[in-house]
Amino acid sequence: MNEFEKLGVDAQLTKAIQEIGFEKPTEIQEKAIPLLLTGTRDFIGLAQTGTGKTAAFGLPLLQLTDPSKKHPQALVICPTRELCMQISKDFISYKKHKAGIQTCAVYGGASISEQLKEIKKGVQILVATPGRLIDVIDRKAIDLSHIHYIVLDEADEMLNMGFREDIEYVLKHTPERQSSWLFSATMPPEVREVSKRFMKTPHEVTIGKVNMASSSIDHQYFLVLHSNRYEALKRLIDFNPGIYGLIFTRTKLDAQQITESLVREGYDVDALHGDLSQPQRDKVMARFRTKQLQLLIATDVAARGIDVKGISHVINYELPDDPEIYTHRSGRTGRAGLTGICMSIVTPKEKSRMDQIERFVKAPFHKLDIPSGTEVCRKQFFHFIDKMFAADISHGEYETYLSALKERFENVDKEEIIKRMAALEFNRFLQYYENAADLNIRKEEKAGKKKDKFKKGGEPGREGFAKGGKYKSLFINLGQKDGFYKASFLQFVLDSSNLRKEVLGKIDMKNLNTILEIDSASASKMIKALDGKMYKGRKIKMNVSNQ
Repeated sequence: MNEFEKLGVDAQLTKAIQEIGFEKPTEIQEKAIPLLLTGTRDFIGLAQTGTGKTAAFGLPLLQLTDPSKKHPQALVICPTRELCMQISKDFISYKKHKAGIQTCAVYGGASISEQLKEIKKGVQILVATPGRLIDVIDRKAIDLSHIHYIVLDEADEMLNMGFREDIEYVLKHTPERQSSWLFSATMPPEVREVSKRFMKTPHEVTIGKVNMASSSIDHQYFLVLHSNRYEALKRLIDFNPGIYGLIFTRTKLDAQQITESLVREGYDVDALHGDLSQPQRDKVMARFRTKQLQLLIATDVAARGIDVKGISHVINYELPDDPEIYTHRSGRTGRAGLTGICMSIVTPKEKSRMDQIERFVKAPFHKLDIPSGTEVCRKQFFHFIDKMFAADISHGEYETYLSALKERFENVDKEEIIKRMAALEFNRFLQYYENAADLNIRKEEKAGKKKDKFKKGGEPGREGFAKGGKYKSLFINLGQKDGFYKASFLQFVLDSSNLRKEVLGKIDMKNLNTILEIDSASASKMIKALDGKMYKGRKIKMNVSNQ
């Protein structure tokens, strides 16, 4: 009898994995498969990447799935689209001789309509990244009530990446779940807490030496154009509302300029650089240690000697030249038994340096996408809800006002109250990210194909404007230093002038000013709407440019 058959794996699956080249089970497969095949026991498997975890949960899932039922029976949730695609590919290999079982990979960066069509055909096992899975659920393309098995693969990475709310939503809304299987390389407090809340006396298996995250750092990088670097930073901050971190820049001028821009936009940040006196430095550090500041922006020289507990994130706004400096930066997080995240914003020219740093650090670096505006808004919304439920109402004389409040809300339904509460807290993000651009560099852009999208005098989709040929260049004394990026600036000028997006052409934004192209017929209206008005205490100057 084959070694896998001894574990309880059926002949059809055994034949497929033998053809792949599996001769004997790995340690995690040996300990997990017999228990998972029962289908009724929650399970935690702690093992490093490369130990055979996919087969450890994949073979039992395929064996437990009922091919006669054409609806999703199992969910595998994983952190990245690369892993999602790999797991799905492995499942296809495993089920080669098992007829009737359909699997589907659901992840961002691909057509959701195609993925929905595939689900509609009838799949039993869905492999998904958290963000895209929530999109599928929102579109009512999957009924969670039929899900029997849920696998959380690389759970520590998913929580590090901020997907806790999405994971908890799925776990809360699967009433027919027979068992949950959690696989992770480490067991930080966040993963332990999720397991305690949603798992019933799970059987736990540890393979090899598991790092309890005393120096467990998740290295992530995001590939963006140089012109989008600042907006990428803001997007990452907004996507991690509980962030408490350090942002590293190469120069003190960068540190100061970024700090001023973020402060203008309402972030709790300050700078630490060589121009500060010792009393000023002490004051900044005192505010950071007491968490009056959410973020500290520093140069490498100024950050020497900083030892602050509980830093959740380190962000490299710019990569250092020396890989060893990277290790010093990233080492500020992931201390004292906690996990940490080190993010790097990388331009195409810096990619080779990123590769060099990865080889030096000898740890895997994960390339991730900058979140979309929709993803940021969803994250902020759930953070607001969590804050509301966590609010301390044990102190204060709330009872004094309850009768008056009840009377005031007597004719207002619950849904309207929720909407109005969310609007007070949340409208800023909705408005800001309504037309947010995709900041990620796609394959066609790296290949130089994006030039076909642009016409002279216009931006993508401006063919009609370009054909008209009659436009004027306007100068305005607002730019990046005022906290604008192209999408937010576009929204500002259109809202202020009540003009349509189609009248604008190319926008050339600099630090202190901007030149924008506009249809000649609309130029005077925009000048009249903006010239002489005030913006954050400064008088706007707008006129026809000589450029």
